[in-house]
Amino acid sequence: MLTPRRRDVLAYLGVSVAGFGLTSPALAQTPQSFIQARMGDGQKFDPSAVIDIARQLAKKPFVPQPNDLPDAFANLNYDQYISIKTRSPFQIWAGENRGIFVEPLHRGFVFTNAVDLYLVEDEAIRRVGYDASLYNFNGVTPPNNLGDIGFSGFRLLASPGDGPAYDFAIIQGATFFRALAKGQNFGAMARALTLKPAEVRGEEFPFFRAFWLERPAVGGNSITIHGVLDSESTSGAVRMTFRPGDMTIVDVETTLFPRVNLEHVGLGGIGSTYFFGPNDRRNIDDIRPAVYESTGLQMFNGKGEWLWRPLHNPETLQISAFVDNAPKGFGLVQRERSYETFQDDDQRFERRPSVWIEPLGDWGQGSVQLLEIPTDSEINDNILTYWRPKAVMAGGSEVSLAYRQYWCWTPPERPPLATVIATRTGQGRSGRRRRFVVDFAGDTLAGTPVGDLKAVLNVGPGSFQNLKLWAYPERKAVRVAFELDPGNENACEMRLILEAGGKQISETWLYRWTP
Repeated sequence: MLTPRRRDVLAYLGVSVAGFGLTSPALAQTPQSFIQARMGDGQKFDPSAVIDIARQLAKKPFVPQPNDLPDAFANLNYDQYISIKTRSPFQIWAGENRGIFVEPLHRGFVFTNAVDLYLVEDEAIRRVGYDASLYNFNGVTPPNNLGDIGFSGFRLLASPGDGPAYDFAIIQGATFFRALAKGQNFGAMARALTLKPAEVRGEEFPFFRAFWLERPAVGGNSITIHGVLDSESTSGAVRMTFRPGDMTIVDVETTLFPRVNLEHVGLGGIGSTYFFGPNDRRNIDDIRPAVYESTGLQMFNGKGEWLWRPLHNPETLQISAFVDNAPKGFGLVQRERSYETFQDDDQRFERRPSVWIEPLGDWGQGSVQLLEIPTDSEINDNILTYWRPKAVMAGGSEVSLAYRQYWCWTPPERPPLATVIATRTGQGRSGRRRRFVVDFAGDTLAGTPVGDLKAVLNVGPGSFQNLKLWAYPERKAVRVAFELDPGNENACEMRLILEAGGKQISETWLYRWTP
């Protein structure tokens, strides 16, 4: 995706920010000055005014972000960027027993756009101002008289009473943000809005122009953030409430004001990485057995069916659409939690978060879209999933939608059925045939008579042979194996479930084979 990064870039991007003044700079007549005039320094904060700012921006011609970052910062490489440090520690609201504090992030590397940061304290607004004298640039030579260049985003840190402070969220770049549960490493990335991904005419990347951060309550454990986003096609307001912990929960409320008809909109977007694993090791020469941040796409559709779609790294772009009405949830899930699965002492993929999206309210008709993008490098986010509404969002309209995100070890809602714990593929007996092994596990498999178990497989196009089932009740496990014969086809869709007594006792395994 268009977030060029080294593997853990966002784990390092939260460089400490120190001693920023709270200023009110003079602004030209730009979208930023319009925002400052409506909700700037010294004014009383009103959440509804954030929505109105987005509404008014949509009535004006789109103005791109200015290309005003000095070359000294715009041309930094990764190592130079992370070398920029503050001269003394500073964190907004640290030491105030508020449970959460904030560090603004410097502009540079791929994070060139500026975003204005405002603090909301006792309903009054104050702007956070940049001061270059507070940084140690470690070999990077900043321009003289740099002035206030703003920030690229910020990170959020939790300060629990029973342990040291830790990062739990980073908001930086376009409308991207990450979060994690306590004890995890940063991995999957969320998007506040996705527009026209994987289209021939090119993807459109909305970006945040400004944030208002409400000061957390003393003794609290949540922070509410308001943002105004903008793009050529639409403007919008986003309200996010973060609650960190063993499971970090983020409530997201989005209101969009399209300038034009929006035909391809992605909501609740999640990006991740799948490089290789047991079902996909094509042309891979690596000492590790697997490299991925997410095992698969989990869906709980409006009909109450649990679906599991393992991810893979295809030879060509693959776009899948899972049509639904009023979905109950979906997300990218990391099911592998053992070191032995990856054996990577640096990246620790087993500690990457699962991200589960729970719609709030009726989302109506649409589809969960899954994009799998070919990659030859583990540093690329080559997986993207999101909800795509069926109805076109008309220009001049107002569209609101809300959802809850869970950044977690295991999603809060889980199938009350046997789940897929492994998918493996390998060469079949001849030609283009492929052998598949799918392992299921769950408590229901311990008490089900072996003679009642049945594997139900559908393939189309193509065919299958040698469907076999092995039951291991002592391990609460079942293995299903079969051989796919694609014939002359270049894509085959497969669907597999376990039945007992004519009733489904497993989640539904879905898979698309491509050469």
